[in-house]
Amino acid sequence: MLRVAVPNKGTLSLEATDMLKEAGYRQRRDLRELALTDTDNEVEFFFLRPRDIALYVGAGTLDVGITGRDLLLDSGAPAEEIVSLGFGRSTFRFAARVGTVSRLADLHGARVATSYPGLVQAYLAGRGVGASVVRLDGAVETAVRLGVADVIADVVETGRTLRGAGLEVFGEPILESEAVLVRRSGAPASPAVDVLVRRMNGVLVARQYVLMDYDVPKDLVDKACAITPGLESPTVSPLHDDGWVAVRAMVRRDRTNHVMDELYSLGARAILVTSIHACRL
Repeated sequence: MLRVAVPNKGTLSLEATDMLKEAGYRQRRDLRELALTDTDNEVEFFFLRPRDIALYVGAGTLDVGITGRDLLLDSGAPAEEIVSLGFGRSTFRFAARVGTVSRLADLHGARVATSYPGLVQAYLAGRGVGASVVRLDGAVETAVRLGVADVIADVVETGRTLRGAGLEVFGEPILESEAVLVRRSGAPASPAVDVLVRRMNGVLVARQYVLMDYDVPKDLVDKACAITPGLESPTVSPLHDDGWVAVRAMVRRDRTNHVMDELYSLGARAILVTSIHACRL
């Protein structure tokens, strides 16, 4: 039976659970449950702290797990990313008092406060920067004001919190993170893991695409298919009116209205859009 680690709290947990449900797996109804067996799919789910998941997977205790790329790298565990899942995105940046630091080289000899010491130490060492890392749990924005650090390394979204603390970001992002599916480095191939990966990739594609159906005059079908080429090729079917055909194709969700406008201007009519629940490509 496949053993899968899932975050047990926070936004990462909610989105991971939703994705697994869309992939056809049973999920817990009571948030106090720490383990759940999906007998139909032969999978055991274990609900763990996101920060611990890479350690369990890297040790081989569990087969795969969902965690953040930042947490995976920070853990130093012998685990590797196999699928990026498209949610839980965040950007890690350095920040310092306004006007005091402008480039990475200025961090030589500085104290850097962060909740991700493994990640930051590896980043600095890889660029030959001799700074000391101060580990803090929780918010780190006040570390500079309180005198325990010269610089912080943290998740940056709008930057409003940093500005409120008199800080500004500098340099390139340390990491662009998101939720990922991980397994132990060097683990042998597993049919059960392959099924999980196919299902989750199917959910990712279903979230990114819609199914578009429309009618178009026969003499315009080539131009219409150039607008909606689909993934391999669109489906073209005859209609009762011999001068028209029906076309069906997958279209990127974020392009839906633009494509509908182009098709309508071309001469297509009865343009319908349907959400895709799941797929296999």
